Amino acid sequence: MKLLIVNDEKLTADTMAMEMEWKRFGITQVYVAYNFEDGKRNIQEHMIDIMLCDIEMPGKSGIELLRWVKENYSDIECIFLTCHASFEYAREALELGCQNYLLIPAEYEEIGTTVCQVVRRLEEHRQDMEYAEFGRKAVRSQVDSVVRQVGEKKSPKAYVEEALIYIGIHLGEEGLAVQGIADYLHLHPVYLNRIFRKEKECSIGQYIVNERMELAGKLLKSGRLSVNSVAEQTGYGSYSNFNMMFKKYYGCTATQYLDKNN
Repeated sequence: MKLLIVNDEKLTADTMAMEMEWKRFGITQVYVAYNFEDGKRNIQEHMIDIMLCDIEMPGKSGIELLRWVKENYSDIECIFLTCHASFEYAREALELGCQNYLLIPAEYEEIGTTVCQVVRRLEEHRQDMEYAEFGRKAVRSQVDSVVRQVGEKKSPKAYVEEALIYIGIHLGEEGLAVQGIADYLHLHPVYLNRIFRKEKECSIGQYIVNERMELAGKLLKSGRLSVNSVAEQTGYGSYSNFNMMFKKYYGCTATQYLDKNN
């Protein structure tokens, strides 16, 4: 795992980078940046996994850097290290998917333990993604086999079953929509929606939302992923859109749901 330390206090950042036994906490490479732009450059040049970031810096803050990271490199996990125990900072950090917030002065061992926890969370997340991709490929292979065997003539119920399998495979993809499913099944979208509604008593669009929200709830309850990661895994490229749909479905924001269930 690669770690980026972002701190405008050069001596503090350099000392931490050199003195801590990073390999003991699962870190193989450490980079150092001293401001917003320097942090961006390091992230663009190196495949950073974890960012250990100060909040208050000259120019743009650590919060602004995290916002840029989540818009461009959403897989990067962030740990905020700051001397300000501000609720407003903590709230903003949580809303941006940052679950780790350490107050200075913090012992190196405490910092290392937190980094180690994030490393394990990232490793578990990536393993889950690998398993999910393996499962999608297996299901896709089965579907293709069924399609070849059944041939062109299918009942409406069979088409709906295929649509359900297709939705399950592509649930985490932002572009999942009725038109794409209809194209895959070689049907008109209006006809597909009509037979789907008859079988499932809801539209395809509403079914997709329901399935995504159910998945989002399970992922948040697991406590392994940040809200931002859950939004991405459930097919929402826009965090605000995800949060709006989540609140409509559960009656609270995703952050509130995470806090309540962990």
